[in-house]
Amino acid sequence: MSRFDRYFLMKSQDAADYAREKLDVFPAGARLTAREIGDGNLNYVFQVTDAASGKSVIVKQAGEALRISAEMRVSTDRNRIESEILQLQWGYAPGLVPKIYQYDTVMCACIMEDLSDHQLMRYALMEHKIFPRFAEDITDYMVHTLLRTTDVVMEHKAKKAMVKRFINPELCEITEDLVLTEPYNDCAGRNIVLPANADFVRRELYADQALHLEIAKLKFDFMNNAQALIHGDLHTGSIFAREDSTRVFDPEFAFYGPMGYDVGNVIANLFFAWDNGKAAGAEDFCEWVLGTAVAVIDLFKQKFLACFAAEATDLMAKTPGFAACYLENVLADTAGYAGTELIRRTVGMAQVKDVTTIADPEKRAYAERVNILCAKDLILHRAEFKTGADFVDAFTCAIKDAV
Repeated sequence: MSRFDRYFLMKSQDAADYAREKLDVFPAGARLTAREIGDGNLNYVFQVTDAASGKSVIVKQAGEALRISAEMRVSTDRNRIESEILQLQWGYAPGLVPKIYQYDTVMCACIMEDLSDHQLMRYALMEHKIFPRFAEDITDYMVHTLLRTTDVVMEHKAKKAMVKRFINPELCEITEDLVLTEPYNDCAGRNIVLPANADFVRRELYADQALHLEIAKLKFDFMNNAQALIHGDLHTGSIFAREDSTRVFDPEFAFYGPMGYDVGNVIANLFFAWDNGKAAGAEDFCEWVLGTAVAVIDLFKQKFLACFAAEATDLMAKTPGFAACYLENVLADTAGYAGTELIRRTVGMAQVKDVTTIADPEKRAYAERVNILCAKDLILHRAEFKTGADFVDAFTCAIKDAV
């Protein structure tokens, strides 16, 4: 009988023993070592290595409570969702996600490919590194994993079965609260607001009823638009990158929702990278970031329409003009959800190190005002955003207005 026949929260040595028992990749008698490398709020991530052979894997286990708040408990089934989705996405976008070796329903743990030859993209961007392939890779990933899981491409009953299979109420509730409710009213008392921006936040976020109306629309769209199998938390902390490679991981928030949520999160997190680069005086990096944001939107549009034309199966979806109309709605959602990500990471409970590590308090306060002003433009005028230049123009206007 194995000690892994009953769930418990593993420590490093447990993870090494677990990998040895569950996976036949290490030489017999290998002396395995493990260290925890997780940086997120939900999971425990261990790198298990055999120094002699150089082989290594990642063991990722779902905890029962959030690391940032023991009171917030979530289902460990999210690890099953993540493992199954990464296997699906490997089929849709091979080479753009990690390879999953196995998932264990008892320990709520999966063993996956070790990507330690890549760097967590958020930290790399905080070092102001440039990734020339990123726009190409991330748009390939988004188009292939999003459009191919819609009713446009999938047989309708099969798609509805996928909606049922990947319902994710606990993780969706976190988004509904932390992204689409609390940043606009601090109803749970968990917002984190710089004192220097307190009056600005009260005026621009808490007191703006027109903004609240648009957020209500976006929230209910998020809850009811089962459009595509979205990642649900697609930020630069969920991406490993090298100059020649991009891998998306950590889709535990995945469910069937509006695909613009994923695209918008990518754009917002590029803007956070600009915040950090600007504070450090990294002008060439900032120029690359804004150029990449333009490319992400424009390449997404181009590839989306090409994939739609090649793979649409629904007869009515092939109606002339429908693909452009469908894409227009996705872009409006992209703008709106880019705005909600900018706001929630600026004043909400779960913020980003790109901004929080800006040492100069005046530069950090300025960056936060830029984020909020840009976000409001994106949300309030989301139907007007059609090109990558439109998104960057909104950001550059906020840069001028936030002084």
